[in-house]
Amino acid sequence: MEKIYELHADLCKMFSNAKRLEIIDSLKDRERSASELIEKIGLSKANLSQHMSVLRSKGVILTRREGVNIYYRIANPKIIQACHLIREVLLEQFQEKGKMVSSLRQIKRDFSRI
Repeated sequence: MEKIYELHADLCKMFSNAKRLEIIDSLKDRERSASELIEKIGLSKANLSQHMSVLRSKGVILTRREGVNIYYRIANPKIIQACHLIREVLLEQFQEKGKMVSSLRQIKRDFSRI
């Protein structure tokens, strides 16, 4: 069972890069060519290649070649679900913090009137 935790941690390291998350998000609906991703995300060809190498090595994306073009797609739709779930948790946390800040501001205003 320890090995699964190591593999899980290793996969999570791959998600710790904002550009890789942006690449995954860009591929959520359809496959894209390398040139489309370069234009959409604003990476250099070399930088995109490095990120794609990491994503491929972790089994997150699959590639296909058509002539000189390389196309990328998500290997397993559950990757997208996992990213969305984490994003939902973050949004809930931000909303909760926003409510706390509003409450604290109201308390401060109430005390300033005393």
